[in-house]
This record gives sequence, structure tokens and C-alpha cells, in this order.
Amino acid sequence: MADILIIDDHDSMREGLELLLRRRGHRTRSAESGQRGLDLMEEATADLVITDLKMAPLDGIEVLRRVKHATPETLVMVITAHGTIEKVVEAMKLGAADFITKPFSSEEFGVKVDRLLADRAERAALMRENVALRVENTYLREETQARYGEIVGESPPMQQVFRWIDRVARSESTVMIYGESGTGKELVARAIHAGSPRCDGPFIRVNCGALSESLLDSELFGHEKGAFTGAEKKRRGRFELAHGGTLFLDEIATVPHTTQVRLLRVLQERELERVGGEETIPVDVRIIAATNATPDNLRNAGTFREDLFYRLHVVPVTLPPLRDRKEDIPLLVHHFIEKLCDRTGSPARAAGPGALRRLAEYAWPGNVRELENIIERALVLADGEQLTAEDIPPLGEDGFRRGRPAGGDEDGAQGLPPEGVDLNRAVEGMEERLLRQALEKAGGVKAEAARLLGLKPSALYYKLEKYGIEA
Repeated sequence: MADILIIDDHDSMREGLELLLRRRGHRTRSAESGQRGLDLMEEATADLVITDLKMAPLDGIEVLRRVKHATPETLVMVITAHGTIEKVVEAMKLGAADFITKPFSSEEFGVKVDRLLADRAERAALMRENVALRVENTYLREETQARYGEIVGESPPMQQVFRWIDRVARSESTVMIYGESGTGKELVARAIHAGSPRCDGPFIRVNCGALSESLLDSELFGHEKGAFTGAEKKRRGRFELAHGGTLFLDEIATVPHTTQVRLLRVLQERELERVGGEETIPVDVRIIAATNATPDNLRNAGTFREDLFYRLHVVPVTLPPLRDRKEDIPLLVHHFIEKLCDRTGSPARAAGPGALRRLAEYAWPGNVRELENIIERALVLADGEQLTAEDIPPLGEDGFRRGRPAGGDEDGAQGLPPEGVDLNRAVEGMEERLLRQALEKAGGVKAEAARLLGLKPSALYYKLEKYGIEA
């Protein structure tokens, strides 16, 4: 059954076609003029538009042009008379799916309509299958990367983390992961999901710190069409997308107070309303949250609701900083060399004693992520089969000095905290925030967002994909 719109200025033709189509089980609407037909299309789209070519003042060619511009997926079949082959050719070039020439029999008409709708259904099914395959392939790639082997370490602190993962994964309990930036909180969250009964469901991540309050509400809970400026269509939020799986809320400490209230309600009631909506939607989601704050700081800072804290702090898992498990550095270095050597085109396949000794002397304020970045730079610089101490970029000097940016003052001024910062993560966080702000300001129009950021559209699309931003 399909929704079909008939546009014809002859009453008998219009009524006869409606009768034929209804007998075949379709829903029909009709219009006596081209303009009236376009008005009906604005009220509700159709699967198929059947329009006469010869009408006044708005003919079938103009109707076809406007329908295909507004809703390209709508099929259009034109009705023509003998001797108008030029018009038929023009219509087909503009995207008409088929034509039928007067006079025609009800059987001929029915066969053409059935074939058009069958082809449309087949294409839609193929498109859904292709989308499903892309989603499945993406999911499989992510799941492969989320196996326990991605978390590298044999030190006692990491063995304790592995034991926690094994215990927590089998349960449905909410998990709060504590750890400094770069310690691998997302890897642990993925490992918990991969070992859980929900492993066949989706793993959805939200970086709470990269979104403004209005965008975060929409991202988490979804929104209805017209809920705010730029909300041109209904959108499911991350809670709904994670139904049956796991939702990972990264940087949970940055969530604004009003969003905390909504989040608490979802955790308590397991249901939500989209922004601008009234329908209550049940959700079946396991929550894993993460923060670089300590439990005491999160609870006592005064910006995080105490009741939400206890809702999330059911099973706490604390990740050790790299400086407290330096015996894992050789393992991590080997892991990153294997992971990055092909990408960097480096001949190095191992790290020599001098390189490992130098790496072990550093305090690693950026933790494992900083170590990975240093190894990638070292591989780019290396020209031998082993990384040497000379291949390791300056640690504690120039742009890598803790507390001193490149070109900065010797005393580490310019507002850096004493413990230093993870520059790459800070830059990525700023870039993601600016992308989202530009999209919000542009009402979701990517071309305008690219203009606001001074980017080519292709560069914008790449960055949106990089950060998993949907527009």
C-alpha cells in the first residue's frame, strides 16, 4: 500500500484514477491543479505523484520540477497525449520515473503503477541493507578494537583493573570510571561492554564536555521537529540509540545542572521525553560514566548533584596514572610500535635500551595517550630498525616541557597548571566544541558551518566524521 497523489484538471480522469488505485489497496489524494497538488505535497509527502502534463497555469513539467526539488525520493509518473514526445523527453530528463500515453486501459495503468512501486520498495530495501551493513561493519571494527588486548599492562595496578573489568562486565550495574586524562577510560568502558551480556547491542559514546547545554540535551535525549531553531526533523537521542546496549558518558563532571536533573530521572525511571516532546519513551540502557575528577572532588565540588553521584557511583573503577605503573612502559611501547609503524612508514620495529630508559625517566602528565603520541613522533624521526634515545622527541623541553608551551616563558607561565596539560586532547576538545557550535549557529546547515569556520566543505565533513558528530 502506498500514498499516491493524482494531479489532473479533468474531473472524470482524476476520479477514475483514484477509484482504480483505491481498489488496488492504495491511499489516494487528488488535486484539480498543479498549484493545489504542490500545496498538498507540503502538507504531506507522497510515495508517487501522477500528474497530467498539459495543465494551466502550472503545467506538469513545472510540477515535476518542484516535486523532485522538494522531495527527490518521490516518484513522478506523467500522463501525456499523442504528439508530445518532446515534453516526455524533457520530463524524463527532469527525473520522471515513467510516463503513460492517453488513451490507456486500466490494466496498463495498474501494471505501470505496480512496477514503479515495486522498484521503489526494492531500492529502499537495498538501501536499508547497505546502511545496516555499514553500521554492522563499523560496529565490528569498534568491537575488535575494544577487546581486552587493547588495554596493555602487567603491573599490579593494571592486574587489579583487569579483575574489576571481569567482575563488572558480567553484571548490569552502573559503572563510574575514575582516572586522569589519557589513562584509557574509554578502552575500559568498551572492554566492560564487550564482556557483558549486552555485547551484541550498541556501544554509544557521548563526550559531555564537548557540548553546550542545549546541544547536550538534544544529543542525549533527542528532540522533536520544531523543538528549537534548526530542529527541522525529529531526532533520536543517544539514550534511544543505545537501547539494548551501553551508553558511555565521558567527562560526566562537566554536565550542567539542568541536564543532571533530566539524567537522574532517566536513570531512576528508565524512560525519557525528547526535547520539545510529550511522549514517554522507555529505554533499556546500561550506563558507564567517566571523569578525571576524584570521587571526593566530584562529590564535594558543589556543582554535581549528590543524588546523581550516588546513582552513578555504584561500581567505581579507578585507573592508575602511567607514572604509577612505569613497569608497563616497555609493553606499551612495543604495542604502539606494532600499531603505528606501518602508518608512519618507519623501519623501526623495536625500542632500544637507551630509548626505554629515557621514556622511563619521564613523569607522563598526559599518561598513555601522551606516550602514544611520543612513539608516533619517534617512529617518524627514526631511520634505523630500533628506536634510540636520539629518536625520542624532547621530553620536558620546548613544546613538550611540562608546564611550558612551545615558545613560552622559562618559568612555565601563560596559565598552565603545575602538573601540565595534554595538549593534543585540549586541542581536539576545542576543535570538537567549535564544530558543534558552528553547526548550532548554522542551524545544522553544513555549508554555512564550513563558512563560519573557514573550512572547505570536504574538510568539514572529514572532521564531523572524525568526532562522530551528526548534523
